[in-house]
Amino acid sequence: MTSGRRTPNDVYVPGHGDPRFGVEHYRLVLTCTLEGNQLSGRATLTARSVERLDRFELDLFGLRVHKVRVDGQPAAKYDLRRHKLVVRPRATIPADTPFTVEVSYAGSPRPMPGPDGEAGWEELADGLIVASQPHGAPSWFPCNDRPDDKATYEFEVTAPQGYTVLTNSSSTGQRRRASSTTWQFEPTAPMATYLATLQVGRYVQVDHPPAGSDVPVRSWCVPGRAAAVTQAFGGQPAMMSFFESRFGDYPFSAYSAVVTDDDLEIPLEAQGLSIFGANLVRRDWSAQRLIAHELAHQWFGNSVTIRHWRDIWLHEGFACYAEWLWSEESGGESADAHARSHHRRLSGLRQDLVLVDPGPDLMFDDRVYKRGALALHALRGHVGDEAFFGLLRAWTTRHAHGSVTTEDFAALVTDLIGAPAAASMEPWLNDPTLPPLPG
Repeated sequence: MTSGRRTPNDVYVPGHGDPRFGVEHYRLVLTCTLEGNQLSGRATLTARSVERLDRFELDLFGLRVHKVRVDGQPAAKYDLRRHKLVVRPRATIPADTPFTVEVSYAGSPRPMPGPDGEAGWEELADGLIVASQPHGAPSWFPCNDRPDDKATYEFEVTAPQGYTVLTNSSSTGQRRRASSTTWQFEPTAPMATYLATLQVGRYVQVDHPPAGSDVPVRSWCVPGRAAAVTQAFGGQPAMMSFFESRFGDYPFSAYSAVVTDDDLEIPLEAQGLSIFGANLVRRDWSAQRLIAHELAHQWFGNSVTIRHWRDIWLHEGFACYAEWLWSEESGGESADAHARSHHRRLSGLRQDLVLVDPGPDLMFDDRVYKRGALALHALRGHVGDEAFFGLLRAWTTRHAHGSVTTEDFAALVTDLIGAPAAASMEPWLNDPTLPPLPG
């Protein structure tokens, strides 16, 4: 079942989200049983209708629903089919009206399949991680799974004694029992559903000394890896300070890197933290560039978030360019050297990718990352460093904690620098053929 109204996100992540309402706040009360991989939860959503609703849909995958209440009253009817929880309230909700939904649910979570593979809840050898981009949020809580539907979150999580629980915000307290601990967390800044995360493991905290920024930077890992993580992730405070000088103030209160004791295929950012496998506890450039990449996503992706998945270059192109900037700052190859090397490589590949709408099959293609970074480097060469970095700081400031499109970025370029600068980006954004890189 679908909501009957299609959005641009339907092409990339089919069937997710209901555009007829928006969520303003999620309160998630969860109990995790690691043995047997069991989750029970109560999700309370504070929402507002966009249009008149005699029914609405939430995304939820692979879990049983026990109870649904709307504005404190049992729903007239609810039906869970595939990954859609269809709810009929007892009374029609008028347009532009606040309402609450409470869903009690349980089951054995598993990653949610999608066009680009599985995402979401994942068991570890000793613990669990949640990495939801782009469609995995319904694997662990009922939600309106759209990147443009940002809400604040409040978590209360019970896990077995001896395990650390991490989410998108700082813990405000713990209640210990004989065999479990309940962790409470402060409300988050607004975020998209795919950025909400839960990490459970036998972790210890590694604090990294500041390097010019007041933002607390820490890592979490199993005790036996603390010394290696201190070395491998010790450059993060310097990255933080440098990125603040280029991108503007860090948009959240703190930053954490969670390093699992398992190897992971790729790292992934969530809001306020990033997740890395043990295979990236290294000091070489191939690991350090990914550490820089995930940190840069806190500005480009987590605070300033795309409205539609087709604009994914606004996340990945910016974070990739941050890698090149950090390389230059830390004594490695210059950003220009990286740009020219990748331009030569991309010139020899198929010329069939349109950056502003690559299609679901190419959404995470490496060419989106590199061509997006090249578009930024070309703009920098066209307008100069002062105007370029001023533009990036204005972008992260004006759209902090908001949702954006490529058209918004082009409008800001026109507003701050001029129409010719915006026009210079057109071939990079809209032509399949890779443009020449300016000298």
